Amino acid sequence: MPAGHGLRSRTRDLFARAFRKKGYIPLTTYLRTFKIGDYVDVKVNGAIHKGMPHKFYHGRTGRIWNVTKRAVGVEINKQVRNKILRKRIHVRVEHVLPSRCGEDFKLRIIQNDKLKAEAKARGERISTKRQPEGPKPGFMVAGATLETVTPIPYDVVNDLKGGY
Repeated sequence: MPAGHGLRSRTRDLFARAFRKKGYIPLTTYLRTFKIGDYVDVKVNGAIHKGMPHKFYHGRTGRIWNVTKRAVGVEINKQVRNKILRKRIHVRVEHVLPSRCGEDFKLRIIQNDKLKAEAKARGERISTKRQPEGPKPGFMVAGATLETVTPIPYDVVNDLKGGY
């Protein structure tokens, strides 16, 4: 019998709840507020079948473009052959988590503002641009002695006498 090609085919492990995460759904899932423009990760909860997105979107990060009573509209990029399509899907709140993709960026903004304020107090201007990591500094190995290695000259005449 050939394998089925249904909507939830090949999702036995994909939608399975994690170890010790089975059972009731925490209240924070429902009490969380989502705003338009927030980044969210689509993580399907296999216990709730309503409002479940297609398996393609599981594990993807998108941006909220619509908020309804029980669901959120998420905009996700999907590559189809040589083009990237912006797909808009509605997903229930049980299947979305706030993304941590912008955390480093926000922390860097706060840190840069602090550095700029300190520099302004000193009366200088600083660059807060990230610089690529340069080559590692060189060093000398302590206790090592140099040894010059020269090849032994090859004598063709003596080698032929002992030959054939």
